[in-house]
Formats: sequence, structure tokens, C-alpha cells
Amino acid sequence: MNVQRVVLASRPGKNGAPVPENFRLEETTLSTELKEGEVLVKTLYLSVDPYMRCRMNDDTGADYLRPWPLSEPVDGGGVGLVQSSLCGSFSEGDVVTSFNWPWQTQAVLQAAVLQKLDPKLVDGHLSYFLGAVGMPGLTALFGVREKGHVTKGHTMVVSGAAGACGSIAGQVGRLDGCSTVVGICGSGEKCRALVEDLGFSAAVDYRQDDVAARLKRCCPEGVDVYFDNVGGDISDTVISQMNKNGHVILCGQISQYNKDVPYPPPLSEETHRRLVSNSITRERFMVLDYMDKAHAGMFQLSQLVRSGQVKVLETVENGIENMGVAFCSMMKGGNIGKQIVKISD
Repeated sequence: MNVQRVVLASRPGKNGAPVPENFRLEETTLSTELKEGEVLVKTLYLSVDPYMRCRMNDDTGADYLRPWPLSEPVDGGGVGLVQSSLCGSFSEGDVVTSFNWPWQTQAVLQAAVLQKLDPKLVDGHLSYFLGAVGMPGLTALFGVREKGHVTKGHTMVVSGAAGACGSIAGQVGRLDGCSTVVGICGSGEKCRALVEDLGFSAAVDYRQDDVAARLKRCCPEGVDVYFDNVGGDISDTVISQMNKNGHVILCGQISQYNKDVPYPPPLSEETHRRLVSNSITRERFMVLDYMDKAHAGMFQLSQLVRSGQVKVLETVENGIENMGVAFCSMMKGGNIGKQIVKISD
């Protein structure tokens, strides 16, 4: 069987921005003769996510992430259909997902890495399993509920608010009792989507606005909870306006991923003093620590989405040949909501 796959052609370097040319599309042959415990799958959707930037380096800087080998298929979150199986757990036609899905049009995978999905949970929108009802949604849900300590009337700020995780985190904060939810993002179009489509109280365009001044107007009583997806100067600004006993949910630092710095990146002395003097917690959050709650969390997210309490935004690119383009666009903030690549029907 002839299939297409995407391999890592080159590394951008720890201080370089990725470019589509770091990835290469190849034609290859796939044997469909399965061994016991193997499953042949057809790829429907693939995910591109910020953490993948770390996997482009020789050293990811995280013991739970392995680097992508050069000239080997790239992998990440994927959803597809079982075409044949030599495992009793899966049958032809099952919808399945994996965190280690190769960027290929079809693949033979070990049954142990696959999870069966119920399309009814997402009313047939299978791409949602890579976003709002998948890892980004779980990250948002558990991040807010495990580390945010939200109480009624709190003010929450979310950076990277128009992305896959931030767009859900702000809505969860609102549902959990925050009276003010402000999103920080990078365009007027994204600001409008946050307020008009997702129900955020206000939005800040960090490319156009004076972030500190705009934030003060949107959060006149200060910030209680900060869902941090970006790090850097934006996070320093938010933390400078946080109230005593506030909580920073340290989810991601995408503004720093193209730099050769440790994770989490070091804070400025002024920001560190602010955290200490105001007893603000800032704990690194990893959704992998909560996988025992993943099944229940996915069900809860599906109910919130199906009921309309949580709205889903997606940016969809078509074709496996555009995986590198989609990844690099997402890293520059070109997506609104979850960046998805549709591989086949």
C-alpha cells in the first residue's frame, strides 16, 4: 500500500523559529500484513500543538518528551478509523485516537497506544477529540479547577486566549464563577471572537494595545487568577496587577519556545518579588499528572460542548502536505481556536 508521510527534515536550532522546510513530505510503502496486537488505521485528523516545538530540538528540555528523530515520521495527536485489526479490542470502523499518531495517511499501530472514541460525545465532530474534548480541553479544565482556586466574583486573565487551550480555559473560568474573564491575544479578529463568540468579558490585543493600561481598565479591582500560556513580558505585566493570594496557572510559555532557555523560563527579579510579597502561587501545571481523571474530564467537556455552554473554535488546514505550514502558522498565532489538519474524509 502506498502512503504519504511527513518526516523531520532538519532542526531549526534552539534559538530559531521553525519553518515549513523543516518538514518533508515523502511517499512510502506500507505493509498491511498485521501481526498480533496490531491495527491498520486511516488518518482523519492530525493535531499541531505548541509543545511540539520542543520536540524539534536534539534535547526537548523535558524528561517526558522525546525529540523527533531526523528523517523519521513526525508524530503527535491524531484521530482515525480502524481499517483492519488483529486485536480483540478494536474492529473495522472503530474511531480511535493516540498521542503518538504518526503524520501518515495510513499507519500500522500497536493496539496498546490506541484509545477507542465514541463519536456521539462530539455529535460526529471528530476533530473535537484533538481540541475541546481532547488534550487541550483537559488541560484547560484541570488547569483551572486544580490550580486556579476560582471562587465566585474572581477576575481571571488568560494569555494565548484565542488558542486551543486558552479559549476553553476562559470559558471554564466563567462557568466556575469568575465575574470577569479577560483574554489576551494577537489581533482584533481574535479579540472579537473571544468576546462575541466565547463570552469573555473583554479582550486585549497585545500587538496594538498598551497591555498594562488596557488590562487596568478591564480589571479595575486587580487580577485573581492568571492562566499563563505565553510567559515573557505579557506575563510580567499581568502578574504586576495581581491581587494578594492570587494564583498563576503555569500552563505554557509559547513566547519562549524558540529560545534556548530552561522550562519554566526564569522570572525577572521584579516579578519574582511580586509573587513572594503578595503570596501569589505559581505552580507548573502538567495535564499528564491528571490522566486518571481524563475519561471523566472528556465526558464533562463533551456535555459542556453539546449543551452550548462551551463554544468551540477551530482553524482547519487541509492535506498532509500542509502539516508544516499549519504547524508554523500556529506557532506564530495564525489560528483562532484549535489548529487542525484534515487528512481524509
